Amino acid sequence: MNKKAVVLVSGGLDSTTCLAMAKAQGFELYALTLSYGQRHQAELAAARKVAKAYRVKKHLELDVPLTAFGGSALTDSKIKVPKQRSLKQMGQGIPSTYVPARNTVFLSLALAWAEVLGAEHLYIGVNALDYSGYPDCRPEFIHAFEKLAKLATKKGVEGKWKLKIHTPLIRMSKAQIIQAGLKLKVNYGLTHSCYDPGPKGKACGRCDSCLLRAKGFNEAGSKDPIFF
Repeated sequence: MNKKAVVLVSGGLDSTTCLAMAKAQGFELYALTLSYGQRHQAELAAARKVAKAYRVKKHLELDVPLTAFGGSALTDSKIKVPKQRSLKQMGQGIPSTYVPARNTVFLSLALAWAEVLGAEHLYIGVNALDYSGYPDCRPEFIHAFEKLAKLATKKGVEGKWKLKIHTPLIRMSKAQIIQAGLKLKVNYGLTHSCYDPGPKGKACGRCDSCLLRAKGFNEAGSKDPIFF
């Protein structure tokens, strides 16, 4: 079995849990973090801490300035991050925090590195039950990209590469993700989830991501270490 895995690591709760799962399955870990122009640096700092904690074989951090395109509350300071929304509101339509084609771009870069490494496994912490409605977090997207990857790479065309994109969190609730991570002894105090933190990186506690994180910890029967 090919034991190399490229894991997309954002520094958030989901990607950190995903990294822990890949480690538990015995993979040699190669972490990829994208600095895409998100409105804060706390996420990147968290990714570095997480990669160090898991002693990844190599951690690459690439600059992909999606601010040049804008179109998202995460890459355009003129667009407000939604706050204090109910679960019903979160479940209606695609929010302004959607970054156009982000996961397509991220997976493409992870794919390129995986082909160079000869790694047959990619891990991404996408979740289809997170109320966000992001189109690039759905199983249909992942399956389509996996098929595309085999058609778009030298190793894939030559039939020498059995690429698998792992999405272990895609059908899990936030509480289930947290419970799974705690069993793997994930230190969630290293992670960062907030879309709109303060100047010192403190979570706002009011954006969709913060509210869903709080809901998850509450339902998991655990305390969030970043607040306690």
